[in-house]
Amino acid sequence: MGDQAFGISPDIATRICSEINAVAELGVDVAVVVGGGNIFRGVNLSKTGLDRVTADHMGMMATIMNAIALKSCLLNLGISAEAFSALAVPEVCETFSQRAAERSLHHNKVTIFAGGTGCPYFSTDTAAALRAAELQCDAILKATQVDGIYSADPKLDPNAERFEEISHDEILAKGLTVMDTAAVALARDRRIPIVVFSIHQPGELVAVVTGGGRATTVTG
Repeated sequence: MGDQAFGISPDIATRICSEINAVAELGVDVAVVVGGGNIFRGVNLSKTGLDRVTADHMGMMATIMNAIALKSCLLNLGISAEAFSALAVPEVCETFSQRAAERSLHHNKVTIFAGGTGCPYFSTDTAAALRAAELQCDAILKATQVDGIYSADPKLDPNAERFEEISHDEILAKGLTVMDTAAVALARDRRIPIVVFSIHQPGELVAVVTGGGRATTVTG
């Protein structure tokens, strides 16, 4: 969103795409799971009385809008990219399959995933863990609003403890809400580390991938 109340900031999109490209140029295969909170949050609207399944489908469509925008931005920068959606919308986006996604990565394309898992009641966190497991990814990098995992929301609690490292089991036991429990449990079971960092810090994606930056690492 950038400084906007909602929607897509071209400047922010271009910065993120440039950082994704910098990672790809290191020889890293990059798969990106996009959310849709800048456009619509289905889980929030469901709390006002809208049917949860309907709200979640609306949220999935918001992620598809972001995926199309991200792909377009990457292509405009001369970066090869492909987008897949778990929710079938063949007129605007390829439908996800593991084989097609693997081919995309094999051809050195930045591979974008939208539509969550394609099912209501599951967040994009769970979709990220699922795609990471399906594609045998080395790590899940969660780009978020803060620079790691805290014991409480640091914006609300100035005494919140920040963790440099933590285990999947500790996250689940402490009830930390950095990711959905389903996502954390799947990452734990598949032995996939999670790295949580701030999307607002320019250059942080490259720094994290190369072993630096300010982030929390989640391991078994």
